[in-house]
Amino acid sequence: MRVHGQIVEGIEVDSATRCAHYHSRLDIIAIKMACCGVYYACKDCHQALAGHAIVPWPREQWDTRAVLCGACGYELAITEYMRSGYRCPRCLAEFNPGCRNHYPFYFETES
Repeated sequence: MRVHGQIVEGIEVDSATRCAHYHSRLDIIAIKMACCGVYYACKDCHQALAGHAIVPWPREQWDTRAVLCGACGYELAITEYMRSGYRCPRCLAEFNPGCRNHYPFYFETES
């Protein structure tokens, strides 16, 4: 699905990056995966479609623009996303704060 000019892979992806797994009004981000450089609606969509395991973004690459706001198309750097207070800094759309529970899938954590 093309969302704001970006291809977002996933299962039943809508125009705001929601998918079959996560589809509340707040589920409006897609993450560019470090392992393949492709935006996916969620980790479960990646698992179902990519054919390889997720590799989290290493901390030294957290300045990479890898989080897509499904409301306006702004691409946030990972650090910008993590400091956003669960709002897009450009359009102020709210993001799902529960996504923080999935950070270890996407972003390197303390070892």
